[in-house]
Amino acid sequence: MARAKEIKKKGNTERKKSILREYLEAAAIAVLLALFIRAFVVQAFKIPSGSMEPTLLIGDHILVNKFIYGIKAPFINKTMIPMRDPKRGDIIVFIYPLDRKKDFIKRVIGLPGDEIRIVNNRISINGKRYSDPYSIYRDNGGENKNLGPFVVPEESLFVMGDNRDHSYDSRYWGFVPMESVKGKAMIIYWSWPHWKRFGHIIR
Repeated sequence: MARAKEIKKKGNTERKKSILREYLEAAAIAVLLALFIRAFVVQAFKIPSGSMEPTLLIGDHILVNKFIYGIKAPFINKTMIPMRDPKRGDIIVFIYPLDRKKDFIKRVIGLPGDEIRIVNNRISINGKRYSDPYSIYRDNGGENKNLGPFVVPEESLFVMGDNRDHSYDSRYWGFVPMESVKGKAMIIYWSWPHWKRFGHIIR
């Protein structure tokens, strides 16, 4: 009888260990999957400033597609599998060139090889007026109303915030290296108190 109880107790202990092991394995797989998705597929960001208003508001929580421009090796930002290059008008998240610990979000205006001129806040690209449909100018004054002409270097982008009078962008610190681009903003998944923006596709 004592022997049977001992065997039963041992079996219960082994079953508990087996269940615990299953939970630990499931948790480990979930963590690895989350890290993989964050590194290669999609990442969440929060908008901290008004530089992209009215497209993006302070407090908007967005998802960024990291896969669209290619798969990059973690930590070194080297593209392993290229997909497509950023297009004019894309809203991108990138590593701020002057402080690589910070991420910025802006809209792509100039592509590699583009000649850009800004006169009285009006942008011309390769000699043609750019329609600039998302820009907002609230002040008559401001700096950098006139720039150029200049040519965007290869493997680089010229970016600007939609809230042009209140955006610290390429007009002030220069170009974004293509390797510093993290991904394309795609959707607002949370925003408060602007609850009507939930699920809003970013354009």
